[in-house]
Amino acid sequence: MGAPDLIKSQDSVPDQQLTEPDASKPKGEVTYKQELVFSAAIRIFHWLRAAAILVLVITGFYLAWPFLVAPESSDVLVQGWIRLAHLIFGFVLCAVTLARVYLYFFGKSDIERRSFRDVMSLKSWIVQLKSYVWMGKLNKAGVYGPLQYVTYLLISVMAIFICITGLVLYANVYHQGLGGLLWEPASWITAQLGGLAMVRLWHHYITWVFVVFVVIHVYMAVWTGIRFKHNSVDSIVSGYDYHPNKDGHH
Repeated sequence: MGAPDLIKSQDSVPDQQLTEPDASKPKGEVTYKQELVFSAAIRIFHWLRAAAILVLVITGFYLAWPFLVAPESSDVLVQGWIRLAHLIFGFVLCAVTLARVYLYFFGKSDIERRSFRDVMSLKSWIVQLKSYVWMGKLNKAGVYGPLQYVTYLLISVMAIFICITGLVLYANVYHQGLGGLLWEPASWITAQLGGLAMVRLWHHYITWVFVVFVVIHVYMAVWTGIRFKHNSVDSIVSGYDYHPNKDGHH
């Protein structure tokens, strides 16, 4: 879900003054406090998932239409390497998806889980939607606003579904090892979805969901940084967020 669990809660992380009070500074100047938001593990998971999605989209589209090799050619080396990359990053996505589900429910911090309160609050929905048209500011119970929470929840469900359909396709090609272990459940899922062709079609449809999501996600992450001056792209890179210090006015 394009976002993350925290190693420490906000209450347990000491604030650090980004700029120390200085009597020589102009009156009214605002200082900021620095807070650890995303742990190193969460940032690694985020960028692993981003890399996996990028590679899977590119290689997946090529596997659907292998335009680099002529149909009459017997050279399958290019197709083989691209398929290998697709498999490797497919398992990376499966692993990261499982890790994120675990961290959401069992992580030390409940800041993601607290975001669910806003989903159940009509006032929080109104506040977030108004903030998108530059009316007021967000006041979130957790790390996400209600619209963010629902979006990330849905994309996490899509991630689970695309992993499942990918494993079904894998089991229908590789019949030994892991593929053999997955054969029985894969056969049942194939039947429920209406056959292997439908499994592949659903796999392709969800790929487009991720393509659209990534475009919107990147745009909104940049826009949020511009609009609210915090909790944007830099925090998932450095791990830190910055907030105006209420005692930092001089």
